[in-house]
Amino acid sequence: MLLLGGTGEARRLAGALAGTPGLRVVSSLAGRVKAPSLPAGEVRIGGFGGTTGLVQWLRDNRVDAVVDATHPFAARITAHAVRACAATGTPLLVLSRPGWTAGPGDRWHWVPSLDAAARLLPELGGRVFLTTGRQDLAVFADLDLWFLVRTVDPPEPPVPRHAEVLLARGPFTVDGERDLLERHRIDVVVTKDSGGIMTAAKLIAARDAGIPVVVQRRPPLPTGPGVERAESVEDAVTWTQNLLQT
Repeated sequence: MLLLGGTGEARRLAGALAGTPGLRVVSSLAGRVKAPSLPAGEVRIGGFGGTTGLVQWLRDNRVDAVVDATHPFAARITAHAVRACAATGTPLLVLSRPGWTAGPGDRWHWVPSLDAAARLLPELGGRVFLTTGRQDLAVFADLDLWFLVRTVDPPEPPVPRHAEVLLARGPFTVDGERDLLERHRIDVVVTKDSGGIMTAAKLIAARDAGIPVVVQRRPPLPTGPGVERAESVEDAVTWTQNLLQT
């Protein structure tokens, strides 16, 4: 089995499947984080070279199944996996955790893209907590606003002109996020609909403080013959066990 992704779900799935008789799991990480948290078992790091390279890798390694447990916004590798599995007849499971849902008191503004988020920001506040990752900062670079940019690794230019970079890795606590918002006088938060509990604390802290949150919607999940979906690690384990029995 090829297990795509460096998410918490991917690590949990690798751990749950480790030592399963008759199953060899290879976890593949993109290599974008300098010191990733490594899953149990065999690991490869780096890209495949697009769909063509992934097709060749699946064939060379006689892969029987693929689980795509990448980040919900890693649309490119997911598209490659769909096409490569279709070309090779390999079963594909897309493991994607549920997205976030606004509740009473939340002041969320849903946007289709970060470009749309950048256009909306000047209407909402002047001090922005930006938690969209280090690869998407260019769209905010020309805004005359102040940004607190939180990333795992240092970002590369272009970045917002007026910015403080905070290097940190989740999970985060509600108390810690409350303190962060207050200390930096944040009046608007920007994030992606990543889902999960690792980074959800900022949403609770923003609700408690009455701060608006701009949320980028997820790209649509793939559909097509041979593509199955799961929302939990437990469902992915069951899918794997069913394959082993066939």
